[in-house]
Parts: sequence; structure tokens; C-alpha cells
Amino acid sequence: MMDRERLIEKITDEVWRRVRDEVATSGHRGTEIAELIGAGADRVGLRPGGLAPAEQVAALIDHTLLKPDATRAQVEALCAEAARHRFKSVCVNPTWVAHAARKLTGSGVAVCTVIGFPLGANVPEIKAAEARRAQDEGAAELDMVINVGRLKSGEHDAVRDDIAAVTGVRRRGNIVKVILETCLLSDDEKRIACQLARAAGADFVKTSTGFSTGGATVDDIRLMREAVGSALGVKASGGVRNRDDLVAMVRAGASRIGASAGVKIVSESRS
Repeated sequence: MMDRERLIEKITDEVWRRVRDEVATSGHRGTEIAELIGAGADRVGLRPGGLAPAEQVAALIDHTLLKPDATRAQVEALCAEAARHRFKSVCVNPTWVAHAARKLTGSGVAVCTVIGFPLGANVPEIKAAEARRAQDEGAAELDMVINVGRLKSGEHDAVRDDIAAVTGVRRRGNIVKVILETCLLSDDEKRIACQLARAAGADFVKTSTGFSTGGATVDDIRLMREAVGSALGVKASGGVRNRDDLVAMVRAGASRIGASAGVKIVSESRS
């Protein structure tokens, strides 16, 4: 743990050095970058005279297709778009993980899938089995749904153990994101969920499945970033439809974006 902490400190120092250099040479643009880093962003590209280009915006995005009626052809199109635009990952349902992994071999695009989706009400053993199978088939990122009912019942140990069932089978180099389904939670419950995710060893907290009553909001991203500090990533998912939405979420503290509109967002960034 201490080695990891020293590495994080070293990286943070280097990021801030680059921010100071940008501020000195780029006026208000440097200030914008400093705001992003200060909010907790962990993927901000720096270049003289401006913010990150479209390719670096793409590297924030999990290109997502989780509709139950998604077809093989649609998944293949998703993978082709992700490879072309160099998105961070594709996020697909577990049934398509192996196929997406084959399509994306050598592309540099990761395969993300969902665990306990969309309700989060499976028992921990089932979530762990899903996570193992998904990793066997090529998933490098696992977005698991928190047990919302247990959280709202005040059964915090059960929620932590449920998350730990998935982080406990995470393979080296892989990532676990915990979906809170923020639209169903009070602010206090959101904060508690963030702390439980951190205690259970998660890498990210994430707002939404996109299948409940609401998606990501700027206020929720800000709250989640404050709750986890710089220890975890924060993923905004649900309702991020254009570049302005993405910028607002990153300014609030998001370090990853889940969106089905990734191609549109990147196109807007280029223009």
C-alpha cells in the first residue's frame, strides 16, 4: 500500500507541475485545466495553447450498448466505432463479452461489462461468478450494481461484502466500478455507498445503470467526488448526450464517462 501511495503522490506532483506550466503559458485555458484536475479528473491531456484534443476526449469514454435487444451486428458496429475513435472501452452485456474481445484484439480498446445488472439484487456469490466468467472471456473492466435494497435498509456490512465479492475476484490490472443508482438514493446514502465502495477495494464509483428513474447529474458527480476524494475514479453515466454534458461532468469531478453518444461527443469536440 505504501508503494502505491508514493506512486500516486509522484504522479500527482507531475500533473500539478504540468498544470502550473500550462497556466503560465496559456492564460485562461491553463486555468480551465487546473479546475479539472482540482475537481479530480485523472485523464486530462495537456498541450500548449488549448485543452485536450478529440482523441483524448475519446479516452474518457466507455462507448456503451446495454439495450436488451442489442444484436450481434450492433455490437460489432459499436466495436468498430470504438476502435476507430479510440474510446477507452466498449461496455456491453455479458453475453457479448467474448465476441467484443475478439473484435477488439490489438485495438487498445478495453472490454467492459456489467455485473448484477440492472437491479443489483443478486446474491454476492452470483455476482462473483459473473465477474469470473466475464474476465475469462476477456473483460478488463467490471461495472457492478450495488445492492440498493440492502443499502436503503441500513445493512452496510452486507453492501460492503457484496462489493468485496467482486473486487475479491478482480484480476491484476482489471478495474471494478460500483454503480450506485443515485436516482434512488438520498445524499447521505450516496456518501455512505461511496465509502463502502472504497472500503471494499473498488476502483471507481459510478452514478447510474441508465435503466432506472434518472441518470447522472452534476450535483451527484460533485457529491461523489467529494466523498471519495482522489482515491477512486468517478464515472458519470446516464444522460451524457453531447460535449457540453461531458465538460460539465468533468468539471464536477468525473474521470470517466459512460455514453451511447460517444461518436457524437467526439465529433463535436473535433468541430
